Amino acid sequence: MLLKVGSKGDDVKKMQAKLGLTDDGIFGAGTEKAVKIWQAENGLTADGIVGSATWNKLFPTTVTDISASVGELDLNKLTGHIPDVVISQIPDCATEFQINTPLRLAHFLAQCAHESGEFKVTQENLNYSADGLKKTFSKYFPDNLAESYARQPEKIASRVYANRMGNGDEASKEGYKYRGRGYIQLTGKDNYSAFDKSVDDDILNNSDLVSEKYALLSAAWFWNSRSLNSSADKGSSDAVVTEITKKVNGGTLGLDERIKNFKKYYALLA
Repeated sequence: MLLKVGSKGDDVKKMQAKLGLTDDGIFGAGTEKAVKIWQAENGLTADGIVGSATWNKLFPTTVTDISASVGELDLNKLTGHIPDVVISQIPDCATEFQINTPLRLAHFLAQCAHESGEFKVTQENLNYSADGLKKTFSKYFPDNLAESYARQPEKIASRVYANRMGNGDEASKEGYKYRGRGYIQLTGKDNYSAFDKSVDDDILNNSDLVSEKYALLSAAWFWNSRSLNSSADKGSSDAVVTEITKKVNGGTLGLDERIKNFKKYYALLA
């Protein structure tokens, strides 16, 4: 799914009708403007391009009774509490990475929800002002450099993530190509390359698929790479949520919300 200026057809008409536009089936400047506004209001990158992430938010998947394919998990209990498009992706995560018990899934969803702003954000926002760069990335942007990078996400990511996590130098722009995507912000060429082995698509050459198609599965891959099922199996205490948070976040940022999320999801699933 990829609709942009110049696209035509029934999918464009369907999208235009959803956005309250004249549904002539022609993706022009007016449609692009409306898409950008809708994307910004719904936590997506406002690029005016309708990929899978935007389409799935415009037209959420209808969840039917899929619990039988996920063992003891009754996913229907999550309906209304997390987006249907997220629920529809859980069976793949359960099968591929054994996130298949109430404890494991509740812990996993709690972390994903916090990291993605309640499943609204599927890629890293790097649209920093000069002051924001100096505050957040002072190591990379001294006072005399921040102004020339401000509000330029591609340049910012290319510099911040250069020469680490498997990325090339700043000129390669791999820092931007492999910026944070998915519900737990998969970042860096090394991680993209490792995740690539879990799916049929060519992730290294189509990195946007992580946010558009594999937002939850990439998070599940990260979860598995940190052996977090073992942590989740320890129980439902705040201490367990804290342990998992440190492995996901590197600290305890947002711990209270993560604990709150876990208790909500576990009460639904247990």
